[in-house]
Amino acid sequence: MEFLSSIVDLFLHLDRHLDQIIRAYGTWTYAILFLVIFAETGLVVTPFLPGDSLLFAAGTFAALGSLDPLYLTILLCAAANLGDTTNYWIGHFAGPKMFHRENVRFLKKEYLERTHRYYDKYGGRTIIIARFVPIVRTFAPFVAGVGRMGYGRFISYSVFAGIGWVSFFVYGGYFFGTIPVVRRHFSLVVIAIILISVMPMVTEFIRHRRRTT
Repeated sequence: MEFLSSIVDLFLHLDRHLDQIIRAYGTWTYAILFLVIFAETGLVVTPFLPGDSLLFAAGTFAALGSLDPLYLTILLCAAANLGDTTNYWIGHFAGPKMFHRENVRFLKKEYLERTHRYYDKYGGRTIIIARFVPIVRTFAPFVAGVGRMGYGRFISYSVFAGIGWVSFFVYGGYFFGTIPVVRRHFSLVVIAIILISVMPMVTEFIRHRRRTT
């Protein structure tokens, strides 16, 4: 049981344990990062996996020479966009039944409805905006599939957003993660990234509460 708990903690907080992963698995670290970013983006049941903070951490270790920044960026852009595409088609074929149920195990309807409000407000730009908003990022392609957004239109937004998201955080970590004060307080930096990432979602929630009261 303790072993299982350790494994769960490792994947949920992979950004904090990345140095251990690199030392233990070497080049297989790329595959692990690929799978985590793919799952965080492409599977509606795993919105809790690290995204922004993991990319920033990976960029930091790339700056330290543990990972190749260009290869890392290309690979994770592919993971993000493959995840989006997978999520879109899951939503397209299975989403309508899931969306109209009150709650599906591991899938909260409130998350779907929140993402749906983003589409009502921003249209196709939701795909771009959602890339920088945890949880919404996971559900945006799913809802696009449910709503029958044309795949050509969806993928044009998705590719642009995926490249921008991965590059922003990987190279943010690459250029700023090695600054001494950032390295000394890396855990605080990760927390700050998470807080900044969820701010749009918090702002939208507050606005929605005000409209309904």
